[in-house]
Amino acid sequence: MTIDDVVTKADLDATARARTLRLGCAVDAFALDDPAYRSTIARLFDVVTAENAMKFAPLRPDRGTYDFAAADRVMAFAEEQGMSVRGHTLAWHSQLAEWVSEADEGEREDILREHIHTAVGRYRGRIEQWDVVNEALDDDAQPRTSPWFEGMGIDYIADAFRWAHEADPSARLYLNDYNVEDLCPKSDAYYELVQRLLADGVPIHGFGVQGHRIVGDPPTTMGENLQRFADLGLDVALTEVDVRMPVAESEPPSREQLAAQAEDYRSMVDAARAVSFCSAFVLWGLSDAHSWIPDTFAGFGAAHVLDEKLQPKPAFDAVFATPGPS
Repeated sequence: MTIDDVVTKADLDATARARTLRLGCAVDAFALDDPAYRSTIARLFDVVTAENAMKFAPLRPDRGTYDFAAADRVMAFAEEQGMSVRGHTLAWHSQLAEWVSEADEGEREDILREHIHTAVGRYRGRIEQWDVVNEALDDDAQPRTSPWFEGMGIDYIADAFRWAHEADPSARLYLNDYNVEDLCPKSDAYYELVQRLLADGVPIHGFGVQGHRIVGDPPTTMGENLQRFADLGLDVALTEVDVRMPVAESEPPSREQLAAQAEDYRSMVDAARAVSFCSAFVLWGLSDAHSWIPDTFAGFGAAHVLDEKLQPKPAFDAVFATPGPS
């Protein structure tokens, strides 16, 4: 199968996808200069997320400077193609400019408020969903230490949602995290947190599960987990899906690895499609040539549905050809 077959297949499946589950992709603003990258994303997906361009450090490299150039490129591309946009992310412990941690703790509330009002306000009415608070809990399901938590305590979460809502009342506002696909202590802690936020009148509209997995270890209770958040009145989404595998230098993945990877993707798509309030299934990268995995997880790679030459892997059919509910 060639990339032309992929595009044709996507066109044929577009109507079915619109009736069931929207598919999305994280976009590298600078890779949009590549015509093949640009056209493939435009033809395959309904939703895009700015992979890095809307994170704190790229947007605000120093206290007196905002740089929206890369974020604006993603927005222009999405609007040109008629695609929805997920903004990622406003309050996170990572990819912050150094000056944030150097600021006095008492200043951080003002810093975060200004940042959220400025970033969300710039795209008011244009970004459908924002990951407002990303990875608020650590791997022990406790509040994660961050400059925001140090300066404001746990209230920074509610405040961030309120400020985002002030800046754009039409945007759908999400909590987002990893290792919360299944029923587990961490997703339980989020379930309790969401109930408290809702009881306090905080404008939270969605819960995002990232979906970063290792081949052979798919979620087993994801459908039940997503449904319980939907039952609270929230939208849910798979926001950063990839399935990495061990790779040997200069050797392609085995047929068995690719088949297992496809099954892992299929299990997540099936679980997402079974929940009527699942708003999107977003892949964290177009292809193995546009991947964050090798630089982050030594010895792992080949995590995406297209290979390094933009050719479809078995995981492509698992995502794009899986039928939705009747």
